[in-house]
Amino acid sequence: MAQKQKTRSEIDKNYQWDLSTIYGSIDEWNKEYISTKDKLPSLTKYKGSLLKDANTLLEFLNLDTEINRKLDKLFSYAHLLNDEDTTNTKNQELFGKIVNLNNEYSKITTFVKPELLKSNYEQIKAFYKDLPELKEYEVLLEEIYRYKEHTLDEREERIVAELNKSLSSPSEIFEKLTDADMKFPDIVDEKGNSVEFTESNYSIFIRSKDRRVRKDAFNILHNTYGKYKNTLSETYASLVEVEVALSKIYNFESAIKMSLFDDNIDVSVYDNLVKTVNENLKELYKYYDLRKKILNLDEQHLYDTYVSLVEDDNKNYTFSEAKDLVLKALSVLGDDYVEILNKAFDEKWIDVFNNVGKRSGAYSSGCYDTNPFILLNFEGKLDDVSTLSHELGHSVHSYLSREFNSYQNASYKIFVAEVASTVNELLLNNYMLKNTSDKNEKLSILNKQLELFKSTIFRQTMFAEFERDMHAIVEQNGVLTNEVLCDAYYKLVKKYFGDSVYIDETIKYEWSRIPHFYYNFYVYKYATGLSAAAFIASQILSGNKEYIEKYKNFLKLGGSMYPIDELKQIDIDMTKKEVVESAIEMFKNTLEEFEKLIDS
Repeated sequence: MAQKQKTRSEIDKNYQWDLSTIYGSIDEWNKEYISTKDKLPSLTKYKGSLLKDANTLLEFLNLDTEINRKLDKLFSYAHLLNDEDTTNTKNQELFGKIVNLNNEYSKITTFVKPELLKSNYEQIKAFYKDLPELKEYEVLLEEIYRYKEHTLDEREERIVAELNKSLSSPSEIFEKLTDADMKFPDIVDEKGNSVEFTESNYSIFIRSKDRRVRKDAFNILHNTYGKYKNTLSETYASLVEVEVALSKIYNFESAIKMSLFDDNIDVSVYDNLVKTVNENLKELYKYYDLRKKILNLDEQHLYDTYVSLVEDDNKNYTFSEAKDLVLKALSVLGDDYVEILNKAFDEKWIDVFNNVGKRSGAYSSGCYDTNPFILLNFEGKLDDVSTLSHELGHSVHSYLSREFNSYQNASYKIFVAEVASTVNELLLNNYMLKNTSDKNEKLSILNKQLELFKSTIFRQTMFAEFERDMHAIVEQNGVLTNEVLCDAYYKLVKKYFGDSVYIDETIKYEWSRIPHFYYNFYVYKYATGLSAAAFIASQILSGNKEYIEKYKNFLKLGGSMYPIDELKQIDIDMTKKEVVESAIEMFKNTLEEFEKLIDS
């Protein structure tokens, strides 16, 4: 009999996060919610007078910051409470209330940026001289004025805001079609049973040791998407056309430049990633050559490229063992780093086990006025140990960013968000490899690292190349028909997989199932993040103590600098190919170690 999933009340409190450090009760939350809601209208009295003088501007910014901090704190509590049990209607109500209040705040403050941008930044600089305390908001104000030539007047901004829901329709249509309306045929599993096939369990079937099962899974998935090819092509084409149109409306040279502008990233960083990975695809080809050899295949198909190269690793880790491994692995970062890790465990930042209604997956969250919180669904597998290390990387980064910066300078950009977490993963892998004599465990760790680099450096870069090229077609007045999209994607897959993999024709529909293509040039950040992390981990593992201190200082920067400049503080220049090459070198070395061990 299958083990019954526990309810929230059946989970040991020692393995639940402690949200009472945010609010002692829902009543306490409600009191702050009401007081914050009542304070929102006080922002409107500054409309038309923000630039009256330095004191008025500072007064507004202080009030706005105070309200934002309350909104963040209210939101953190509500969303964490909701995620621990999404079936609880009181939790749902709380979350809905704060989402609505945030929307109300956004509407009230639509006047701020257009009003400020009627002036030049020179006036703000003059205000700094009149009132030095205003410089506390220098990063925030500089960021606003950086958008001056890309900001519409208040009426135009309001028009775009009113159209926002319609403009986001392509992604909503994609989600509705693929999550709700799209149905797949059943699949026959390894035991001969007819099983309902879903997008979710595809990841299980495509890794099946039974080649017939993974071939069937591959064909069911891609043929089903192929049946919707015209709708999905039109949906994605509409999204690209919206993004290209908005880039023109907001006075950007291209959609990609508009997307990268928020992080102040030059397009050369994006192009450098694609170019450098393309120049090193031979290392990926060696990986597929080895897969073909180990799996003993005359002809390796795409549906063979996901099955594990090692025996099933049935080793289980208790949470206590996982904690011990992570603490030992990350001790290389110093006692001060480990001290923060111990706070996470001792002060109950972590919600460890799954329960009925709990949100799936894992994340690190929280806000400026709370400690970080980590949601896990720990099942005791190697992946779960790695996830613990990964999320602690996010949490320490957030903890230090908030500790060493004011509220308005504490939030780091998404571009650097995955760096600290992935550094932790790589350090954990290195520690576990050195401290186990179990050959299969070593192979599992090496295989996992190979999969990480394959899926993040190479696959995400392939996605990034596709996204860039499809937008360029529209910007050159081309049309994204189903044939154009499928042909372009098929050619990219052929290029990235090389000669040792037979490229099944139905892979041409794969682009149509990638949700990240609706996230507006997001995927490249996965690859740049891992590239930076590999460079950092290599420096740390070389025993460079000076670099370790430099890295920890990087974690303290928060949002006080642009991400590219923050990375330069730790000798990383993302416009240069050396950083991406260092990640590919780590992939190459891992592959060589794996091959030696499996042949031994």
